[in-house]
Amino acid sequence: MQSKLKYSCLFFCFLILCAWTIKESYEIKKAEWLIGTWENKTSRGSMYESWNKLNDSVLSGKSYIINEKDTIVFETIQIVQEENRLFYIPTVKNQNNNLPVRFAGKNITENQLTFENPDHDFPQIISYTKLGLDSLVAVISGVKNGQERKQTFAMKRVK
Repeated sequence: MQSKLKYSCLFFCFLILCAWTIKESYEIKKAEWLIGTWENKTSRGSMYESWNKLNDSVLSGKSYIINEKDTIVFETIQIVQEENRLFYIPTVKNQNNNLPVRFAGKNITENQLTFENPDHDFPQIISYTKLGLDSLVAVISGVKNGQERKQTFAMKRVK
């Protein structure tokens, strides 16, 4: 009887661990729709954002423009899952002493990713909203010099 109880307890602990592991890895999966290359066409040319999956807990991205034959990267980004929370970590050329800034996941769903860092100068909020398989809207917003600001980037999938 005691042996059965011991095995039942071990099995129960195993199930809890499995459920925790599944929950643990699930949040990053909600962001995997970003994987690919996205284009934002402007009057000054096109800006691109490319995302790939590094491993089960990290998506890696970069924002860049193409000037003739040169690719000019101005931002590298990681979306990292730490325990059951996502973080958006951009490193922007010539900003923040070229150091990464962490934005914590605030609203993570199958169609929207919102990250916040209320202590950052601008933006304080970064969000991506999936409009369809081949379109998204990225928005950076917050307060800059005492005024509410918002920049919207409509993007189409190119790869």
